[in-house]
Amino acid sequence: MDIGLDGGFADPVLQSQSSFRAIMDALANPGTPRKLVTPPSIRSSISPELASILLTLADHDTSIWLDNTLRADAGVLDFVNFHTGAGVVHEPGRAVFAFATGAAHLPRFDQFNLGTQEYPDRSTTIVLAVTALSGGETLITRGPGIKGHGHISPIGLPGDFLAQWSANRELFPRGIDLLLVAEGEVMGLPRSTRISEGH
Repeated sequence: MDIGLDGGFADPVLQSQSSFRAIMDALANPGTPRKLVTPPSIRSSISPELASILLTLADHDTSIWLDNTLRADAGVLDFVNFHTGAGVVHEPGRAVFAFATGAAHLPRFDQFNLGTQEYPDRSTTIVLAVTALSGGETLITRGPGIKGHGHISPIGLPGDFLAQWSANRELFPRGIDLLLVAEGEVMGLPRSTRISEGH
């Protein structure tokens, strides 16, 4: 079987519902990892976590952006087309969802669709594969869904993440939302979350 056609959810309805709940819960509780249902490896450049979110959120009405690593992999393009029918766009600003295999392959946040004052929900949600969701430098999170303040320490964020995130936060209610994925889990950082250096 073609690698692009293999590797979907064994039980598409149940498993995509389960992953959807995990994603929504991650966004409602910023900085708290949630377990994803991951499909079997599709033996190409897309990680099981990225594949899980792609299968869960993308459909034929969705425009998605893929980083150069994913877009150069014919197996990934076949996988996207067969399982979701989503249109792949080259311009980040046209994407509803964006998928990146690492921070080095991710354009600046402000290159994506930031939504409008009338339709802030039309902005891009970025799904970024990181090395790990913990173990890096500690960052402080505050905002809706966080009691008092929280701590996150992902490994693999963009080098100027805090500056980019601060600029994104200032656009509220516009701005991108961010999903970090690693080791079978997803961490949500919605645009409403304030993030600062830990002490």
